[in-house]
Amino acid sequence: MDHSQHNKIVAFIWSIADDVLRDVYTRGKYRDIILPFTVLRRLDALLEPTKKEVLEMHQKLNELKIDNQAPQLRKVTGYVFYNTSPYTFKTLLNDPTHIRLNLETYLDGFSTNVQDIISKFKLRNQLDTMEESNITYPLIDKFRSSQINLSPQPVTNSKGEEIHPGLSNLGMGYVFEELIRKFNEENNEEAGEHFTPREIIQLMTHLVFEPVKDRIKDGTYLIYDPACGSGGMLTEAEALAKVLNPHASFHLYGQEVNPETYAICKADMLIKEEDPEKIAYGSTLSNDGFPGLEFDFMLTNPPYGKSWKIDYDSIVEGSGSKKEIIDPRFKTGIPRSSDGQMLFLSNMMAKMKKNSELGSRIASVHNGSSLFTGDAGSGESDIRRRLIEKDWLEAIIALPENIFYNTGIPTYIWIISNRKPEHRKGKVQLINALDLYTKLRKNLGSKNCELTGEHIREITRLFMDFEESDISKIFPNAWFGYSRIIVERPLRLAFQLSLDKAGELVEKLHLQTIWESLVQQFGTEVIKDANPLKKALDKALKKEGIKLTPKNKKALLDAISWKDETAEPIVKKKDKNGRLHYEPDTELRDSENVPLEEDIEEYFAREVLPYVSDAWIDYDKTQTGYEISFTREFYRHRPLRSLEDIAADILALEEETEGLLKEIVD
Repeated sequence: MDHSQHNKIVAFIWSIADDVLRDVYTRGKYRDIILPFTVLRRLDALLEPTKKEVLEMHQKLNELKIDNQAPQLRKVTGYVFYNTSPYTFKTLLNDPTHIRLNLETYLDGFSTNVQDIISKFKLRNQLDTMEESNITYPLIDKFRSSQINLSPQPVTNSKGEEIHPGLSNLGMGYVFEELIRKFNEENNEEAGEHFTPREIIQLMTHLVFEPVKDRIKDGTYLIYDPACGSGGMLTEAEALAKVLNPHASFHLYGQEVNPETYAICKADMLIKEEDPEKIAYGSTLSNDGFPGLEFDFMLTNPPYGKSWKIDYDSIVEGSGSKKEIIDPRFKTGIPRSSDGQMLFLSNMMAKMKKNSELGSRIASVHNGSSLFTGDAGSGESDIRRRLIEKDWLEAIIALPENIFYNTGIPTYIWIISNRKPEHRKGKVQLINALDLYTKLRKNLGSKNCELTGEHIREITRLFMDFEESDISKIFPNAWFGYSRIIVERPLRLAFQLSLDKAGELVEKLHLQTIWESLVQQFGTEVIKDANPLKKALDKALKKEGIKLTPKNKKALLDAISWKDETAEPIVKKKDKNGRLHYEPDTELRDSENVPLEEDIEEYFAREVLPYVSDAWIDYDKTQTGYEISFTREFYRHRPLRSLEDIAADILALEEETEGLLKEIVD
């Protein structure tokens, strides 16, 4: 699509809001009218050429008393939707007096799949306000303006010269998305929750399809986006797939939780003659729209940094130690409830084709937290662990900053496949594309740069070549893993038998006789070895036939003992080999992350024992974790500026400001 045409259409539609809706709606509500009417006008333009034939067929079917008219009417329109009302946008303008009533009749005449779109936009809720403010007629009139063309057919003058080119389905997608971005920017909303810049989508599609382009045979393939927004990712994926094999059949599936964006996506599918039932409404996390289905290709930009607490009860049952993951898609682990982006990754992993030669390929956009958030044993780390230990992670590409509309934070594309080619097996590629971009002349929200076709080809080449360079590095899977070991140190206690500290407890528990025997044995001086005291107390209690609860016994020992790093360690038990095992001091407990490629004992001897010689590893608590650090792998040292350079800058600033300061003082 010609960008000048795209910009002209967007600018004109944007002007409708200011020309017609001002003083009736607040700027934050403009979208409630403009977006649904943009969709309706597009559908209207597609149906207008066959309007007469549809009405004739509708009348004929009524006379034959045929209720299920959809198959015949769809055949007439050439689309999977139709409108049986006598109106179009053009004919609605012929009767200004009854335009409200006629508009309702027009809306009611749409097929069921369009009714769902109208319902999600809540358009009928706006009709009273539009009528009371007398804006219904001018609004429809504006959308019928000769200054724009929302039809796929070009507009020509009497001489047959093209005035306006036709607007393709892809071009219509650009119009929808730019309108959403502009409205959200006006309202300080998150535009990026709804769509991804087209050049990022194009890069993702190339990374997903290029490696298998020679293996896409004549057959049927399913493409899926679990957070499909307005459908741009599905559209681009299908477009490239059809270029690679025009004879293959590609079916698009998506799910979207935002009703307005879902309506736009479904309208887009209708226009492209895709099955609108393959776009599901609702939360992918709590209400899977396609249970049991597996997909060949999956692409998504899930919301990140967004809470999934509203979905929690559908995924997790119980709490604490009784917590159980009840949705099998997420059995690997669940991340913190404040950020659900990795759940979308787990959802796609669960939908990979397991018995297919081609397997499944995934491209998913994430922010930096998915790379490293969560220690070993956490949900995030366990998801990374599954990806890497299953050998499904092919590559991660770091994108330029400020390339998304709503955020300047670092973002990354994950490429995943359960049918890795031989040369990639056991390895992960990291591509640092931070410096591959072109600056925009004008910022679009937070977006101040873009990828050109050349950049997309370069990143795809780096991925396909699978060779090391300054911005492409290859690592064995184990490089990203580590063993999180728990380092314990012994509890060391000194004690003193003092009634000042323990007298009240001794009296309460009726331990006077036992206390006297302990004093007789140990005296009342400070002793830096509590092991004999514990044994003597147990022996005395047994002799007297007194049973103390663990809580009371601990309270007594706490009253007369304290931690002392110079005291002897407390013995927990002696094993069959005569080796002493000590009580750990929980306050001294620490952890170390040992690279998987390194021997734990060697690491411990080198990094821990020289500093705390009494430490040991609690192997029962050792866990495996995975994290990926782009900063570490692509770190570039930048030397600090010299003192001479800094001093020269300061002196130059002083000279520049001296005259200004003098003017202010005078």
